[in-house]
Amino acid sequence: MNVSTNTNSPFPDQVVSDAEKSTLEYGLQVSRAIEQEWFNYGGSGSNRYANNWNNFHNLRLYARGEQSVQKYKDELAINGDLSYLNLDWKPVPILSKFSNIVANGITQKQYELTSYAQDPESLKKRTDFAENILFDMLTKDEQAEASEVININLSRSNIPSDSLPESVEERDLHMQLSYKQAIEVAEEEAISTVLATNEFDLTKARVNQDLVNIGIGVTKTSFNPSEGIVVDYVDPAYCVWSYTEDPYFNDIYYVGEVKSITIPELKKEFPNISSEELERIQKMPGNRRYIKGFENYDYNTVQVLYFEYKTYTDQVFKIKRTDSGLEKAIEKTDEFNPPPNDNFERVSRSIEVLYEGAKIVGTDIMLKWQMSENMTRPLADTTRVEMSYSLCAPRMYKGTIQSLISKCIGFADVIQLTHLKIQQVLARMVPDGIFLDMDGLAEVDLGNGTNYNPAEALNMYFQTGSVVGRSLTQDGDMNRGKVPIQELSSSNGMGKIQSLITAYNYNMQMIRDVTGLNEARDGSLPSADSLVGLQKMAANASNVATKHIQDASIFLALSTCENISLKIADVLNFPLTKNALMNSISTFNVETLKEIENLNLHDFGIYLEMEPDDEEKAELAANINASLQQGSIDIEDAIDIREIKNLKLANQMLKLKRKKKLEREQALTQQNIQAQAQANAEASEKAALAEVQKQQALTAEKVAIEQAKSQFEMQRMQTEAQIKKQLMATEFEYNMQLAQAQIGAAKSKEAEIEDRKDKRVKIQGTQQSELIQQRQTEGMPKNFESQGNDVMGGFDLSSFDPS
Repeated sequence: MNVSTNTNSPFPDQVVSDAEKSTLEYGLQVSRAIEQEWFNYGGSGSNRYANNWNNFHNLRLYARGEQSVQKYKDELAINGDLSYLNLDWKPVPILSKFSNIVANGITQKQYELTSYAQDPESLKKRTDFAENILFDMLTKDEQAEASEVININLSRSNIPSDSLPESVEERDLHMQLSYKQAIEVAEEEAISTVLATNEFDLTKARVNQDLVNIGIGVTKTSFNPSEGIVVDYVDPAYCVWSYTEDPYFNDIYYVGEVKSITIPELKKEFPNISSEELERIQKMPGNRRYIKGFENYDYNTVQVLYFEYKTYTDQVFKIKRTDSGLEKAIEKTDEFNPPPNDNFERVSRSIEVLYEGAKIVGTDIMLKWQMSENMTRPLADTTRVEMSYSLCAPRMYKGTIQSLISKCIGFADVIQLTHLKIQQVLARMVPDGIFLDMDGLAEVDLGNGTNYNPAEALNMYFQTGSVVGRSLTQDGDMNRGKVPIQELSSSNGMGKIQSLITAYNYNMQMIRDVTGLNEARDGSLPSADSLVGLQKMAANASNVATKHIQDASIFLALSTCENISLKIADVLNFPLTKNALMNSISTFNVETLKEIENLNLHDFGIYLEMEPDDEEKAELAANINASLQQGSIDIEDAIDIREIKNLKLANQMLKLKRKKKLEREQALTQQNIQAQAQANAEASEKAALAEVQKQQALTAEKVAIEQAKSQFEMQRMQTEAQIKKQLMATEFEYNMQLAQAQIGAAKSKEAEIEDRKDKRVKIQGTQQSELIQQRQTEGMPKNFESQGNDVMGGFDLSSFDPS
């Protein structure tokens, strides 16, 4: 069968029927085209495959510090002669340190696998749950009152009322952090189980080493009914792929790898191969042509090219209209092309398909060519097909791959040559010597009968450092050898060694500058004048310089997880692999086991949430500590925030917690103000009531006092009246007595007056008689005053004067 090919292309024509594409001849033409591109490049001994292998092999040797030393021997040899050089040619493993720093640093970066169900049913569940939360938020108080009455939980989201979000922003954050559908948990556990079963951590470490050393990493995710989903490491040195300029190889249409397998393994994998073909394969010398540069090759193996070829096929359906008016779809081959008809019509679409092939390299023996049985198709676009291989070369340009090690080879060679030169200088260094003047020794007599001989002179010099000499000879002439022993200073080569060390350090610094791995990251002693903050900034800048390698590692891990997610549907179609998957998941997670049955009905988005690095963690911890010191958050909030690995969500949670704490404090302050105002009002009311009661008591007391006063006054008046009555009676008696006394006194007075009158008349008569007698007798004047006979014991009338 003749297979037509494209113009100026070794690949067969793709615009052919599926029947022709499925033939072994078509597959043989594809494999020949791949072999021509990779193994017969230019028709010479060298080819693209060998060049790639040798290049990657050389880079790996440099990364291990095991590169060939022949170039250094050629550099130092004189006309190829190394007989005068006795050097240690072992390379200085300077690049291995830089390779391990980057590769191990990427491997240590932890991430958390997250699946997001994005099919319509899952999105509807997510949207409904968010709306239920919003409903519960708006009707929180009404639900609480109704629940107390009917004793039924009316919540739609089944979230406790004290844990409900209080704002739309908090609800959105809750949906990102806490909401997880059972089908998503099942997907995450299924992917994690497959990764753990295949020991993906070890595979990832090897891939990271390849990304650093040779600039490309490859993994393969496949499915077979006996083992289930298998994740394999693929050595890029044995890979072939179609030309691409995309670092992520999204536009390649074929990819494969060369494996060296033994004849028994070949027969076991391909049981349909005949014994005659096995003998032919074993006897063919062509297989050794493709192992140039290989070391420790096992000649009992053969090279098999396993490859995948992407093409397209037409899905054709015959839409037939039945007598009842219904339509029936019948799948047809792509060659179905009937004339127009009123009863049916032809409907078709083009989709991508993968063909799997296996061929003995260097022969025309095709071991396998068939359409892949378990093709991986994303549910979002079922016309696309994903290859089993995941490739990434972050620094590829025009098909040329650049790695971290490839940029440093020149400087590593200079460092190795400098190291050899230092050995050469050290080998040629000689110790300082001694000059003996034999004539000067002959002129010296030690005085003990012996002459000064060389042995005696050297012993004295080395033991005491003293030298015996004579200024004059025995003849009295000037002795030119008066110092018979002199030290010879040879060239020590320290200046040369210092220059070589300077060159060594210069090239070391050039490696740091080229790779971006400065002293703050490569473990060298930092400058004593560098501040801690500057060292952290330098280390961070170094991480940025190698971020493309980390991104490539994350891409390969994510691509592998996506392929596993898409192949889980194949696992569930086979009872053996399905039971193995379900048994590997914890039986305690009943909901997960239930949802495993429906995984193939959902479409998932797979994400890797990277754990923040030390710098980001320190910054978040500083923000948390500052918030704690300010009292903006509680210690419980800080614990919740630290458990969030996503730095963006952690910062959002921190802001939300601060905002809620501020709102709580403001509400508490407002409550305190209201409570204080209420307390003040109650105190004022109580004070007013007490004042009223006081006034009432005072009034009652005053009334009582006034009543008492009135009673007292009445009693007083009554008593006073009685007293007055008694006094009036007594006064009347006294007045009567006084009146009687007065009447008696008046009578006595009148009587006395009358008596006095009588006495005065008598006295007057007497005195007149005496006067008459005096006149008559002309006697002496007569004094009629009392001569003291009227004084009675000092008592006079003065005591009766008014006081």
